[in-house]
Parts: sequence; structure tokens; C-alpha cells
Amino acid sequence: MSTAGFHEGERTVQRLAGVVDEAERLQGMLQPPRPGGGLSAVLAARSFAVLTGRDHDGVLWTSPLYGEPGFLVTDGTTLTVHTAPPEGDPLHNAPVPQHVGLLAIDLGIRRRIRVNGELTDNSADVLTIHADQAFGNCPSYIQQRYLTVTRTPAHRADAGRPQPQDTSDTSDTRTLRRDHIEMIRKADTFFLGTTHPTRGADASHKGGRPGFVRVQGGEIWWPDYAGNNMFNSLGNISVDPATALLFINFATGRTLHLSGEARVEWLDPSADEGGTGRRVRFTPRWIRSGEIPLHGDLLSFSPHNPAVTTPRAA
Repeated sequence: MSTAGFHEGERTVQRLAGVVDEAERLQGMLQPPRPGGGLSAVLAARSFAVLTGRDHDGVLWTSPLYGEPGFLVTDGTTLTVHTAPPEGDPLHNAPVPQHVGLLAIDLGIRRRIRVNGELTDNSADVLTIHADQAFGNCPSYIQQRYLTVTRTPAHRADAGRPQPQDTSDTSDTRTLRRDHIEMIRKADTFFLGTTHPTRGADASHKGGRPGFVRVQGGEIWWPDYAGNNMFNSLGNISVDPATALLFINFATGRTLHLSGEARVEWLDPSADEGGTGRRVRFTPRWIRSGEIPLHGDLLSFSPHNPAVTTPRAA
């Protein structure tokens, strides 16, 4: 899989946003990762990550991964993940080989790194990823939390399994329930999974003040805040609308997995907070919820978060 330079979707969004020159200076970040102590040390220090990939039906999902520091191990361009999505998670026993995206993030120090490549093995609760790309992102919009794994009676070994009403045989797996909507509207953080036909999958972080993600008429949308001008996620969406969202309530451990289709909307820059004139609108097709033993109290909001405003009609 060639990863040299930006693909056509990223270039289109960069052109529409008027940042072609700025983005051009960042192309070196997309080269194949170089083996070395720096990348290995950063990943080895992480205890939380998210993974974007497809299930056996070809549906795109984004799922949480967590463990003690050291559960992410690199050897050259191979990343070994010493855990895997548990039974009940949409990506449990995900098929191989397939393109995946992994985001390793430390909310406490606001540091994140993306690793994109091919999942070559998924066995015995170990994932093996051959990395095609590995690069860091800025700390903007990350709310500060220190995450811990807690195993109380409420967080049994099977706590990641979906609730009975969330099984694929029930009609409400395609409809947002009231508790789903409340969780989304209160969120200050979610994780976004996207994909490209030849470049593969990508996982990223989105953050803002509570209320920055809106639910409207069964759809979900959020303003796209200013970032690094690479537009990996929006570039993928402009080519392939398949999109996955993961919300985590870090106070309770509840998770909400959504898979569906997204599109980028271009508006008057004054339409939303952030002033970019970009929104992403998402239509859920599949919905799963569950619980994980991961918690972290909010310590501080990112100083980069715009104040949430009442948006104008699109």
C-alpha cells in the first residue's frame, strides 16, 4: 500500500480550506515510519488506544483498547498490541488481513500518536499490525484526564459485552435511544474512524466543550475545528463515507459505538463556533453500547476549545 504524500481526498479538502501550502510542508509525516527508540518509547508509555477496522460483515467500527503501560510494543515497523477487543465488542475477532488505524493517546499529558497499517494477526488476545504510517498530532482539544482501570463488581470480566437490547437482531440497533442522545450531547470527547479504498483506515480524536456534538433529526453533526491542515479524516470521508464513532463516558465506563456514513458540509465560517466553515454530518446505521472498566475524572478542558454557540441552520 503506497502512503507517499496526500491522497486525492485530502488534497481536495486542503484546496477548499485554502491551506494547500501549509499542508505541503507536512507531507514528510506521511512517510513509512522509521524504526527507532523515539516512537517505541512513546507507544510503550501509553495505556489507552482506539482501533478502527471492519468486522466480519465489513462494517467499520472504532473500539477501545487498554492495558498497563507496555502493552503497545514496536519492533521495527511491527506494532504488537498485547490486548484485543473482548467478546461483545464489534471488533472482537476482527478478520485478518485488513487495513486498520490505531490512535494511542494519553489524555493526562495531552499526547497522541496515530499508527496506520495492516492487521496481520489477531489471535490469543494479541494484535499484530504492520505499520505504514506513524505520526504525532498536536495537543489541541484534548480534555485532561488520567485514566485508570477499575475492576469493581460493576465491571466484571464480561462488562464489555453489549446489553441485550443492543444485539444485532433488535430494531433499535439502528435508532438512537434517548440515553444515547443524552450521552452524545454531554460528550467533550469522541473518537472518529474513517477509511480510504487504497490508503486504509485511520483513527482520530475529536474534542470540545460539552455540546459541541449535536443530534438533529436522527443525525449527528459537529463543527470541524482548526487543526494541522492534513485533513486525514475529512479527506477519507470525501472519498469514502463509511465512518465510525466511539463515545466513552469516562465517569461510568459506558461506551457507545456507532457505524454509518458521513459527509463534509461547507458553510459560512460564522455558522458555527471555530470559524472554519466546515461541519461533518453523520448518519448512524448500526449502534452498539457496552461498558469497560476505564475511568478518569475531568481535570481541565483544553484551552483551545471554542465556546459552544447556538448554530445557524445549515
